Amino acid sequence: MRPSLKDIPYVWCPVEATIDVIGGKWKALILFQLTQGPRRFNALRRLLPHVTQRMMTLQLRALEEDGIISRSVQETVPPKVEYALTERGWALAPIFEAMTLWGQAHGARRSAPA
Repeated sequence: MRPSLKDIPYVWCPVEATIDVIGGKWKALILFQLTQGPRRFNALRRLLPHVTQRMMTLQLRALEEDGIISRSVQETVPPKVEYALTERGWALAPIFEAMTLWGQAHGARRSAPA
């Protein structure tokens, strides 16, 4: 089990704490989708078709452990699980807004892979 965010000291650079939470290929994309509203697991999978089910599960668990997202289960058959940003997660929303604006202004300049 990885250490909890609250157990890791970020003495040298506070950016490291942010990267620890949203870093990696999938966490930021998952969080961006959740800024659009709560999503069920399969809805996230449809929005992010290249992430495997296992990786999606691992990333969602890590975000939940860090208190960034909440997971609610409706006791139906089959059970419905929905993910949403917590208050702590919503504090990251301006970062994704800035990333969106930057991507719109500069991201299209990336050339397609050959």
